[in-house]
Amino acid sequence: MPAVNYAVQYSQALDQAYPNVLHFAKYRSTANDSRYRWVNANTIEVPSISTTGRVDGDRDTIGTAKRNHSNAWVPLTLTNHRKWSTLEHPMNIDETNQVLSIQNITKVFNETQKFPEMDAYFISKVYADWIAAGKSADTTAITVENVLSIFDAMMERMDEKNVPQSGRILSVTPPINKIIKNAKELSRFINNGDTSVKRTVHDIDDVEIEVIPSDLMKTVYDFTEGYVAGEGAKQINMFLGHPSATITPEKYSFAQLDAPSAGSEGKYVYFEESYDDTFILKNKIDAIEFNIEA
Repeated sequence: MPAVNYAVQYSQALDQAYPNVLHFAKYRSTANDSRYRWVNANTIEVPSISTTGRVDGDRDTIGTAKRNHSNAWVPLTLTNHRKWSTLEHPMNIDETNQVLSIQNITKVFNETQKFPEMDAYFISKVYADWIAAGKSADTTAITVENVLSIFDAMMERMDEKNVPQSGRILSVTPPINKIIKNAKELSRFINNGDTSVKRTVHDIDDVEIEVIPSDLMKTVYDFTEGYVAGEGAKQINMFLGHPSATITPEKYSFAQLDAPSAGSEGKYVYFEESYDDTFILKNKIDAIEFNIEA
């Protein structure tokens, strides 16, 4: 039986699964995904457009026509090159539907290893790029008394940079989520049937809160095999972001089942290889905020 590379079909199947299994899925399904172009297997180009401002008009003269915008393509190289392989007994393979067989083989691997690793890579890469851009995380110890003040300060900084209020997501660990729920600064007003949680500056209900397991909210990971917290890793307590600030290109270059052979002792061999990465768009760096442990 000839070997066939099912990279495209497998990638499409994963796209359908992501929203249900990835904690940061909403950062992987934005309009940015259609705004970059692939140059080769591990390089993309992202458009960077800038314009000048308007000037006063004059009804009595004609101004000089000139180009008042620039359009450049910025190359970005994907550095997260990952692979995985395993053996499978012929009795577990549906030869009439190889893609389904691949999905069955990788189901547990995807749900227990790959998808959590992708979450860990996303948050740590966003944090690393954000720090590299000259930003610094808030390290205030979060308490019931101050958690919403910290949240307000994050929101205010984004407001000052004209980050859209609609669509902001607050990712927190379970302990921080409990603190938010119990915060003494929260006041509930029942007015004309309105039972939303209101703040003096921002309405906490206007921000989507995602609760992320603490082990998937670290500043650094070691990806030698799977993922573990890296040396010097800090706990990320709160991550306030807008999905429009990031792009998450991914390409499966290989996903294939090889037929049983003497070399594999009569078993199928499955192998997959991918390139992926996470980038913060340069002109949207202010749509990211962090609070981490000191």
